[in-house]
Amino acid sequence: MTKTVLTVDDSRTMRDMLLLALEGAGYRVIQAEDGVHGLEVLAASGGADVVITDINMPRMDGFGFIQGVRSNPAYDSTPVLVLTTESDATKKARAREAGATGWIVKPFDPAKLVDAVRRVAA
Repeated sequence: MTKTVLTVDDSRTMRDMLLLALEGAGYRVIQAEDGVHGLEVLAASGGADVVITDINMPRMDGFGFIQGVRSNPAYDSTPVLVLTTESDATKKARAREAGATGWIVKPFDPAKLVDAVRRVAA
């Protein structure tokens, strides 16, 4: 069965790059433009096997989005990878406290991203 990955990023270019890398590796990809939209897409799609989210987004940032995902019992064990330009240790700690599974810094290597998704989706 094909695994589904939800990508949440306000940058269309970044969403396109994620789509290309993940679909090329055989994943079904659903996308959202910010945290609010991400929670809507997650609910409407029936969930995802892995979520990849940016931190800095309008309307709802990645921290709020992760907390929203974790507040729903249906998604409390869904792996959430943070993909961001941020590398600050306090932000990483805050993401972990919110429930993030891992942290990847942009720009990303597509092969390493797919490998990380495979590991957390296993």
